[in-house]
Amino acid sequence: MGRICLKALLFSLLLGGIGLSADRIFVDEVGRRVLVPEHPSRIISLSPSITEILFSLGLEEQIVGVSNHSDFPPQALAKPRVGSYINPSVERTISLNPDLILATAAGNPREFVERMESLGLSVYTVFPKDFDGILRSISHIASITEREHWGGRVVREMMKRKQRILQLTRGRNKPKVFLQIATAPIVTVGKGSFANDLISLAGGQNIAGGETAKYPRYSIEEILIKAPDVIIITSMDPKADSQKLAERWNQWKTIPAVKQGRVFVIDSDLVDLPSPRIIDGLEAFAGILHPEVKGMLRNR
Repeated sequence: MGRICLKALLFSLLLGGIGLSADRIFVDEVGRRVLVPEHPSRIISLSPSITEILFSLGLEEQIVGVSNHSDFPPQALAKPRVGSYINPSVERTISLNPDLILATAAGNPREFVERMESLGLSVYTVFPKDFDGILRSISHIASITEREHWGGRVVREMMKRKQRILQLTRGRNKPKVFLQIATAPIVTVGKGSFANDLISLAGGQNIAGGETAKYPRYSIEEILIKAPDVIIITSMDPKADSQKLAERWNQWKTIPAVKQGRVFVIDSDLVDLPSPRIIDGLEAFAGILHPEVKGMLRNR
């Protein structure tokens, strides 16, 4: 009986029941219960978008490691790297002695998250699927890092700008849009992608919006048949000259977008990353699809 009481006492101490620990319990965006320490001060980000969110919450000093390609804001470049988005290093992560790891279910390996958890590390996973989901992730990260005031300010500003776009584009014709994110083969965005949501919110119709695949391949023949009014090319491939890709469309003069000179290039970071900059991407889309309201948008 004495041994049982002693074990119960030790367990209670570990969970903070008698005040030696101030861990808090959160349910993350994939349904896991996560113990998060009070005032986390050594945070690791496993994706560029999470890194951006942390900086937007004023947590620069608490960030001790980030994933490769975390390059915004520029201060993120000075942070230690823990490996790639899809292959973070277990050894490097542990060596930085984090008290909180922030992961994403859209890319980070589940096995890595489970390994970190088995080692007693706090790993909170986000999984935004659309614009509003990004707002929720920002709010959740703000809550677990005790930056609710900062997070509320970021979310309110993004919501305000979104509502302005909806107000300006309401009742206007919805142009048909083709968004090209790769060229060999041609790849676009389908249902469930961030960019598809942005096209809709910006007052457009994604010609591939009915596709169940997030990133379906499209042939020139399909594009000719669907006849988009606007073609937008992202700068996703760093080796490609996006402007030259835009000029290639000139050989298909029967496509309304080409005929009317409505082929554009956009920064992929603004439309593909679930970060606070997604609102800049939404405003950029709205300005492209509805040039008559561009001067009334914040992002010009």
